[in-house]
Amino acid sequence: MKSRCAKIVPVIAFLSGAATLAQTPAAVTPPAGNAAAFTLSASGDLTYECKAVADKPGTFAWTFAGPNAKLWDAGMKEAGRYYAGPTWESADGSKVTGTQLAVAPGATGAIPLQLVQARTATGDGVMTGVTYVQRLKTVGGVAPATPACATGNVGAKTTVPYSADYVFFKKV
Repeated sequence: MKSRCAKIVPVIAFLSGAATLAQTPAAVTPPAGNAAAFTLSASGDLTYECKAVADKPGTFAWTFAGPNAKLWDAGMKEAGRYYAGPTWESADGSKVTGTQLAVAPGATGAIPLQLVQARTATGDGVMTGVTYVQRLKTVGGVAPATPACATGNVGAKTTVPYSADYVFFKKV
């Protein structure tokens, strides 16, 4: 059932339409001089690990460990993958990694919107020249409420399905 749902999520994300800059919070908007070059939809899982909270003895929380998602183009053709780094890798072999700059609230029950500044791009392809990556239209992906993260399962990992649109920006 999971693989069937994974195929439905990107279709829903694609059909819901592209977000406009007017709908995008300022916190996750790239600076002037950068323009949206292309958008890819993602569907997959976010992994969380049960860890002790460093500054609160006896407290435990599900902590983000990394993403594992497929990227889809507007025609719903698989276009690459998204994984830890954060890294977006195109089917053409080019990839970009970045550093999170800002977040803004997403829809209820969804991970936040996000702005990432590109650090490095490798390969010769669509990711060449990407300056920023914006995560919009998030669905799901929040840390689990159950199972509880506690002393007995520190180190345990769990995955949560999510989808989002990633807008890739380049200098103009």
